[in-house]
Amino acid sequence: MAEIQEFKGNKVLNLNPEAKFTFSFGLSKAKLILENIDVIKKFVETEGKDLGELGGKKPEEEKENPEPF
Repeated sequence: MAEIQEFKGNKVLNLNPEAKFTFSFGLSKAKLILENIDVIKKFVETEGKDLGELGGKKPEEEKENPEPF
């Protein structure tokens, strides 16, 4: 069961507080997730292989044209 916790004075949502390795995030990341929920769904549906029209560069394009750091 998910629960709201506090980390360094900020509220965070912990999706699996009973797990050995928990997954939690704050309000800013929660908003970012909601803004990109369709991209996340496509990522899961394709097992991380494609984002279709929702994504930017395809993995093959990234290898050919790496972005500078």
